[in-house]
Amino acid sequence: MADVLSKTGLFSSSNVGNYQTQQQNSISVFAKSCKLKGFPLKAKPQALRSQITRSSSCSDFYGKRVAVQGNQSKPRRGYLPQASVVAQTGLKLKYAQKWWEKGLQPNVREVTSAQDLVDSLMNAGDKLVVVDFFSPGCGGCKALHPKLCQLAEMNPHVQFLQVNYEEHKSMCYSLNVHVLPFFRFYRGAHGRLCSFSCTNATIKKFKDALAKHTPDRCSLGPTKGLEEKELVALAANKDLSFTYTPNQVEPAPVPAEEEVVPATARSQSDGGLPLPLPLTSLKSAQDSEEKTLVSSGR
Repeated sequence: MADVLSKTGLFSSSNVGNYQTQQQNSISVFAKSCKLKGFPLKAKPQALRSQITRSSSCSDFYGKRVAVQGNQSKPRRGYLPQASVVAQTGLKLKYAQKWWEKGLQPNVREVTSAQDLVDSLMNAGDKLVVVDFFSPGCGGCKALHPKLCQLAEMNPHVQFLQVNYEEHKSMCYSLNVHVLPFFRFYRGAHGRLCSFSCTNATIKKFKDALAKHTPDRCSLGPTKGLEEKELVALAANKDLSFTYTPNQVEPAPVPAEEEVVPATARSQSDGGLPLPLPLTSLKSAQDSEEKTLVSSGR
């Protein structure tokens, strides 16, 4: 092979000699690496040369490929494996905060079930409660959320309840909520004060209702909460685990009939004293006396 290369003139004799020495050195390096890794050294020189040519086809430095493979277990500085990158990005996506969970105040919480909504309204006492029906895919709800959080911060004595329409769709149907965002105001014995839908452009409607029903007032009677027909509709919904027994109106008591006692019996029970005659009997007696006098005068 050296003779052929020298005849072509592409390589000089010195270059051919260098090539042969480099090839022998690479064979020795490969042999040492195989000895370190536990490979047998009984392979023929031709087989070793073929393996070296395969490994050195991608690089000009013979024998270096073996050393690089041995250092693959040690990660380079600043190098992050792909699996760990995917794991970290997965954790970030998993714990990403949703838009309706941002900026929540202590007086704002999300309703978990129909029973939770009923109990929250009944346990509020005389406090004003605002029920906010929203949907994660509603653009108007998302745009209005920061302002609602500001109003909740400005009115810490008002309780705000969030109802996710996508998670409680069946309950919203029973409560006749079909427009979003939708709000209902409840307070004490008055029950539901008002209900309306507003957006970011008509936020003044919400502010006016909040200013109207926020002042302290004394409501006589127990807390009403949801209306009777709404409670019945929730109990009739098979998708909800909610039970309700309607209040049965008791009939008005019938006055007891007085026992009529004869005059003789009453006189004996009173010790034999004569009982006063009623007015009608006295008048009839007077009329009879007048008649007798007139007849005697004739």
